Amino acid sequence: MENLFFVDSGNLSPAALEKKHRLETDPSSRKNHMEYLPGMEIIESDVCSKVLGQMESYDYSKYTAKDVRAALNHDTCSVEDLKALLSPAAELFLEEMAQRARMETSKHFGNTVYLFTPLYIANYCENYCVYCGFNCYNHINRMKLNLEQIEHEMKVIADSGMEEILILTGESRSQSDVKYIGQACKLARKYFRMVWLEIYPVNTEEYKYLHECGADYVTVFQETYDTEKYESLHLLGHKRVWPYRFDAQERALRGGMRGVAFSALLGLSDFRKDALASALHVYYLQRKYPYAEMSLSCPRLRPIINNDKINPMDVGEKQLCQVLCAYRIFLPFVGITVSSRESEQFRNGIVKIAATKVSAGVSTGIGDHESKYTGKEDDSAKGDEQFEIDDSRSFGAMYQDMAQEGLQPVLNDYVYL
Repeated sequence: MENLFFVDSGNLSPAALEKKHRLETDPSSRKNHMEYLPGMEIIESDVCSKVLGQMESYDYSKYTAKDVRAALNHDTCSVEDLKALLSPAAELFLEEMAQRARMETSKHFGNTVYLFTPLYIANYCENYCVYCGFNCYNHINRMKLNLEQIEHEMKVIADSGMEEILILTGESRSQSDVKYIGQACKLARKYFRMVWLEIYPVNTEEYKYLHECGADYVTVFQETYDTEKYESLHLLGHKRVWPYRFDAQERALRGGMRGVAFSALLGLSDFRKDALASALHVYYLQRKYPYAEMSLSCPRLRPIINNDKINPMDVGEKQLCQVLCAYRIFLPFVGITVSSRESEQFRNGIVKIAATKVSAGVSTGIGDHESKYTGKEDDSAKGDEQFEIDDSRSFGAMYQDMAQEGLQPVLNDYVYL
């Protein structure tokens, strides 16, 4: 079996340790990752087959400098052009790609950059994803905020001036059910103009309910579009079902959400193929739902609690910049988010080229915004973080830095009638 990123087993019982070992070493003990579980909605859609067909046939080694030059000379970037821009041959053209991406960003977004912050309300998880700090076998401090605690965290964030929030949970229906998440959305509407969700995938009617509670957007990380690699990294839980996760954004749009966001976690598999699949996932859905707002994220692997072996694989800042520039050239109208996983220097640079949205005042832990935002000592229990961030700037510092870079920080651009 290929090497996996093993986590600290903590105080697991002998039976749990045995099951964990069996999952890691015996593929036959794991459920079929392409089969739906009871209660999972199946929708009729041709998007998946189109994306996988393009990704599986993508041989990026065949593209030459001539192909990249032709792609950059075209007024409109085709799928074939995108493949050239994501190929190794395009690395020699990175400066020209950046110039083209900057032009497209300026044309469609001006000099604006949007600011938001995430709020983790629970870190319980029922999945065994071997690279994630929240996975069910990782021995960490688990916590779920009650409604009073959620509102307190939201007030602290809102008092800083932030107007957009991203609500996150671990993937556990038993600990963070849809009703609980909906109550969090209703609270968020009291303090924020924009509410995003990054939770476990749900069915269309559940997305409709969450939208009625106040959610505007849904983000789902596919993690990797390589189904075989996905199988070896997601060993247990609902997240193991690859196709149900793939269709999450389309179910969210059918449930009335205004917008959806997409991402692969670059470094889990071949990043060039994952980047192509992510862009095409947006491309094909955009044609089915032209009214919807869509955006891309481009996170790389980061170290997690109890595991110091995880770092981005084969994806340096140069390659990340190439992917982001290719995204912008291919999808000029799409928002692009660069998270606090990346350094302050990188984020300051990429927002001038391709990115349109950055997080600020970030914590990936549970219940610690007051201590981080105000400096007040807080002896209440905290939940451990999902991963380590790189750029820890506060909202105020980020706002000031963006303004000093000649950009216009935007907190909200939507008016409810």
